[in-house]
Amino acid sequence: MKQFFLKLFTWWNGQTFGTQLWTSRFGELVGQDEQGNRYYRTAGGKIDPTLGFERRWVIYNGYAEASRIPPEWHGWIHHVVDTPPTELNYQPREWEKPHQPNLTGTAKAYRPSGSTLASGRRPKATGDYQPWTPG
Repeated sequence: MKQFFLKLFTWWNGQTFGTQLWTSRFGELVGQDEQGNRYYRTAGGKIDPTLGFERRWVIYNGYAEASRIPPEWHGWIHHVVDTPPTELNYQPREWEKPHQPNLTGTAKAYRPSGSTLASGRRPKATGDYQPWTPG
């Protein structure tokens, strides 16, 4: 019952009930990435008369965060590339790092030294700091 209400009222936990209906009626599965996100387009690659091109969308596996789309799918979802990576047999270059989503706001976020969130204590000033005093 909880999953039903989550699907009905939240959009950030994967797909909503409306998206599920739209996808089952008009969507065609194109592929899936290593994170489990599923990519769809209008069935048969049909051109949307309103847009002038085919609709493409992603249903996230878990939290909906746009930075979770890896580079090989980013070009396809944004109509930069016409052929999806499943048909291209995409291979990353040797200098490419593995894709990481934006980790801001999570426990794995980058926290530089001196940040109050890094260790809970700020290091002491080194002597080149003169505090301002009014007057």
